Amino acid sequence: MTADSFPTTGDEVTQSAVPEADGATAPTTLTAATDSTVTRRARRLRKGFQSPWASLAAILIAFLWTIPTVGLLVTSFRPEKDIKRDGWWNVFTSPNFTLDNYDQALFGGGNDMATYLVNSVVISLPSVIIPISIALLAAYAFAWIPFRGRDVLFVAIFALQIVPIQVTLIPLLTQYVSWGIGRSFWPVWLSHTMFALPLAIFLLHNFMKEIPASLVEAARVDGAGHVKIFFRVLLPLLVPAIASFGIFQFLWVWNDLLVSLTFSGGRAAVAPLTVRLAEMVGTRGSDWFLLSAGAFIAMIVPVIVFLSLQRYFVRGLLAGSVKG
Repeated sequence: MTADSFPTTGDEVTQSAVPEADGATAPTTLTAATDSTVTRRARRLRKGFQSPWASLAAILIAFLWTIPTVGLLVTSFRPEKDIKRDGWWNVFTSPNFTLDNYDQALFGGGNDMATYLVNSVVISLPSVIIPISIALLAAYAFAWIPFRGRDVLFVAIFALQIVPIQVTLIPLLTQYVSWGIGRSFWPVWLSHTMFALPLAIFLLHNFMKEIPASLVEAARVDGAGHVKIFFRVLLPLLVPAIASFGIFQFLWVWNDLLVSLTFSGGRAAVAPLTVRLAEMVGTRGSDWFLLSAGAFIAMIVPVIVFLSLQRYFVRGLLAGSVKG
């Protein structure tokens, strides 16, 4: 049977359509027909996304999605009396801007926001680096070192993701206090590391399994051990996966309030930026007009991190999530 005898308009091509008498030519013909069907679907999909209506819908969604952010930005530059009097859209009829909100948010009050900004950096960097370092070693072991019970242990670690964080807070806090490290950076670092490890091991393991085994075998034939294979062969190829998980973990830690507030106790010396944002409202909501300025100050670092690593984001995420 030749390629011309295969159906060209159907959505599915099954193995039963290939006579066994054709021998070795059948799988090749089946693959060509399947590729042709996928190509036609891809062309139809690409044509649909390139239509003017699709572009108009994308622009409309982007515009609607951006309006709240624009409103927050405009509000952050308005005087307090204007913020409390009317909405941000009135700036088009009576423009009046000031930087007092940013000055008060950064340096006003008993504890300035700059201290909390530094605390967030101090919390976020180890909370990203430590789980990635541990997960890389664990993922390599699960992917390339055979040992008894490997699959069962991998599934057990992956299943830890279903455990809610809230049920672990009190036992962990009790343990940290008994160790004498409560109300410091250590409980926050350790907790974020523990909560991140299951997903990190899963994503990095799946990315490592995508690397051709022949590459690792060739390194072993040349006399490379596990350490040299990991650092010289695999680690350069893992940059997209590391970057994608690093973005996820950094954004999670930077925006976290529950874990930091529970284990740091809200102390100014160790509390992150999110704790200060929550305090800005005040016990009676008197400083709520500073929230917009504080929110934009808190957004600066995550936006820089995301833009600097976004080229790896989609590639690393897809490579680590499509294989179980």
